[in-house]
Amino acid sequence: MAVSIDFRPVILAGGSGTRFWPRSRRARAKQVLALEGERTMIQRTLDRLTAPQGLDPLAKPHDVWVITNDLLQDAICTQLDCVPRHQVVCEPAARNTAPAAGLAAFLIERLHPEAIIGIFPADHVITDEAAFLATIRRGIDLAAAGDNIVVLGVEPTRPEVGYGYIETGSKYADGILRVRRFTEKPNRIKAEEFLAAGNYYWNSGMFLWGAKTLANAVRELLPDTAPLLEQIAAAWGTPDFEKVFADLYPQCENISVDYAILEPRSARGEHHSNLYCIPARFGWSDLGSWTALHEYHLEQHTNDEHSNVVEAEGNLALNAKGNYVFSPNKFVALVGVQDLVVVETEDALLITTREHSQDVGKVVKELAARGHEKLI
Repeated sequence: MAVSIDFRPVILAGGSGTRFWPRSRRARAKQVLALEGERTMIQRTLDRLTAPQGLDPLAKPHDVWVITNDLLQDAICTQLDCVPRHQVVCEPAARNTAPAAGLAAFLIERLHPEAIIGIFPADHVITDEAAFLATIRRGIDLAAAGDNIVVLGVEPTRPEVGYGYIETGSKYADGILRVRRFTEKPNRIKAEEFLAAGNYYWNSGMFLWGAKTLANAVRELLPDTAPLLEQIAAAWGTPDFEKVFADLYPQCENISVDYAILEPRSARGEHHSNLYCIPARFGWSDLGSWTALHEYHLEQHTNDEHSNVVEAEGNLALNAKGNYVFSPNKFVALVGVQDLVVVETEDALLITTREHSQDVGKVVKELAARGHEKLI
């Protein structure tokens, strides 16, 4: 990464992590939990950007912005106490990733117009930080070289229907591919076709682009939302900011970066879109469900898919395999069961199977519909 490039990481941390219910709640969502290790997900995200162990950081904590919500603000400000509190921006309404990333672009464009922005979800796990940092530095250089959008793609290992996919085209440079198109969450048949084709990558949700590049893309492709975000950014740092933010942000279109920016941009064609994919060969997981957490534990410790993962005071397993159990204050005995997910908190108990753990988010919707606000 060139020394002169001004890099500003933006951590998106507004989600509620419903598939990790009952541990994840509105006010203590997945990103502020320590699901793997002692540091929380968002702390680990900040660590690898600003304080990687034994490696040169990409940025300083005061360069970092966080987009979150009011329910998580206090927890995030406490956990990320080195990030300026005024750069932890709380959305007054959930509007998906395009308005969140767009707001960051308009804010940073006003303050640091030549900056390169990195968009980083708060809940990813990266196992090879040296490779991660090298990849990001390469992406920053490419993003700074023109009106370029760089996305990090993960080589798929299964026909996953819960991720977006990047179809890559011709080689741009060593280790960098041009992008043909983006496809959001295909059905099973399509996902199997993408896996077999060999030129598709999972969309990691990590992007690199100039503040001007993203702001201009929002102006072009979200013409109704862009003026609202510009007014909010213009009010930032003034006494009117909170009112302007609360009044205007809910009027923004509720849409993802993928649908709003990437798909229309890719329609220009791979040689005209300035869209590039860098394969993310640094060990990646988004820990999107209890099953994903179970698999991650196994990869790190046993590499045996039939092992049990039990977080408890102690445990005993008899003729039991493939289970995930979280019951930190009790002894757990597993007898004759397979592929279960059991998660206990003070006020709730989840029992499902690994196969159906992606459906846990439906529980939260049903609890909300039935008025069980204390449980969500």
